[in-house]
Amino acid sequence: MKRTPISKIIPGRDYKIQGFIENIRNKRTIAFIVIKDIAGKIQITLDKESSPALSEQIESLSLQSFVTVEGAVVANEHVKLNGMEMIPKEIILESFAEPLPIQSDSAIEHKMDYRWLDLRSDNNQMIFKIQTCMVGAMRNYLTDKDFIEIHTPKLIGTASESGASVFELSYFDTKAYLAQSPQFYKQMAMASGFESIFEVGPVFRAEKSYTSKHATEFTGFDLETTNIDSFKDVMTIEEDLITDMLEKVKARYGGEILDMFGLEVKIPQKPFPVIKLADLYLELKKRYGYDVPEEEKGDLTTEAERLSFRFTQEEYGHEFLFVTDYNAANRAFYHMRKDGVPQGYDLIWRGVEITTGAQREHRYDILKRQAEEKGLDNDVRFYLEFFRYGCPPHGGFGIGIDRMTMLLLGLHIKDSMFIFRGPNRLHP
Repeated sequence: MKRTPISKIIPGRDYKIQGFIENIRNKRTIAFIVIKDIAGKIQITLDKESSPALSEQIESLSLQSFVTVEGAVVANEHVKLNGMEMIPKEIILESFAEPLPIQSDSAIEHKMDYRWLDLRSDNNQMIFKIQTCMVGAMRNYLTDKDFIEIHTPKLIGTASESGASVFELSYFDTKAYLAQSPQFYKQMAMASGFESIFEVGPVFRAEKSYTSKHATEFTGFDLETTNIDSFKDVMTIEEDLITDMLEKVKARYGGEILDMFGLEVKIPQKPFPVIKLADLYLELKKRYGYDVPEEEKGDLTTEAERLSFRFTQEEYGHEFLFVTDYNAANRAFYHMRKDGVPQGYDLIWRGVEITTGAQREHRYDILKRQAEEKGLDNDVRFYLEFFRYGCPPHGGFGIGIDRMTMLLLGLHIKDSMFIFRGPNRLHP
């Protein structure tokens, strides 16, 4: 008999199921076992007096052991779990589980040591069903608009694109680095005439950050397109992409997100509110007394990010905020500038930055000069070559999938990633 996912079972037939034992109640004359697979749960009810052989087998089972069960599924209104139960004809212990070294209330670092066990919980498995829906919705939205999905190299020969730390490693008789983003190769695709592309892939940042939102390896969703006149077109693409994604996630998992994580999926109104960085600092000072030294006002501080959510809700009744007009010293050299102002933005959601986007500088001479200003002209020589033979105006952005999941569900970054990587975490 072929195995059937528990979610597909209906009363009145014989089935073969497989899963982990979530609960055992072994009484004198009857035993109840709850079996769980990725899609659902079912109660196994065994009359021990009428099935002495199976009754003996029950004694060898333990919580979280993996079993195969064959039997008849019958309706039973007294069974709280979906109103049905399986009467077993055969139980096979496929893998015995020792007592688990973690519990649901264990410290997060201890649970990270046994992440494969932590991931068996309903909430944790739901996180990745939701994340699958999120990424799938964005991928489908773009492919429907004729975007091409590419896969760029993560081993690169350049140490830096914008001054952030990179991981260095040996590469035969030379050095290589793990890519901080697919930025250079996204733009190469523009010079190749691809017009509109996206990528979902790993991103590496060698930063010793120990916050609830940082990781040294995460999954990025990156996009680049030639079909723009300014960075405002990039912002429109992103707000359309995110709004469509949230609509899809809410339609499929909105109820589960509210029940399991206590948060409502709110569909944002378009257009998203926009504010210049200097104006945001003025508002934060006026409303909340928050101020920073003048030399720090060219970028958005973490506390300013946090306060921006309060401001956005009060001023616009919104969860998202585009912040523009950063100082050129705080933006990447490849951002186009107009009157010295980078033509880009950050997108803040619920008080956390999820995106940096921009129109890119596509003119070789200007791009080379801006790289020289940052002292990067030698490091990015290969990248500059992309622009010597004609390149259309273009722009794009990158979204951190793990951070988006974290914010959507109100989690720590460690819980929103399948396996977390940080300064002190390389295992499992």
